[in-house]
Amino acid sequence: MTAKRELIEPTPGDKRYVRRDGEGRFKEVEDVGRSLAQDQKRKAKNDAKPGQGDRGDRKK
Repeated sequence: MTAKRELIEPTPGDKRYVRRDGEGRFKEVEDVGRSLAQDQKRKAKNDAKPGQGDRGDRKK
């Protein structure tokens, strides 16, 4: 099972989605603005579970 992504804001105005490994270290880091922009450009082929929105479409 993959870890849920969480939203962090290391400095004001700089939001990022991160995933952590089993030891709590950052495994993946993605800028929020870039992530949302890429989501709008592409139609995902898979449904995603809660907390995994970057890995497919979310059900509404």
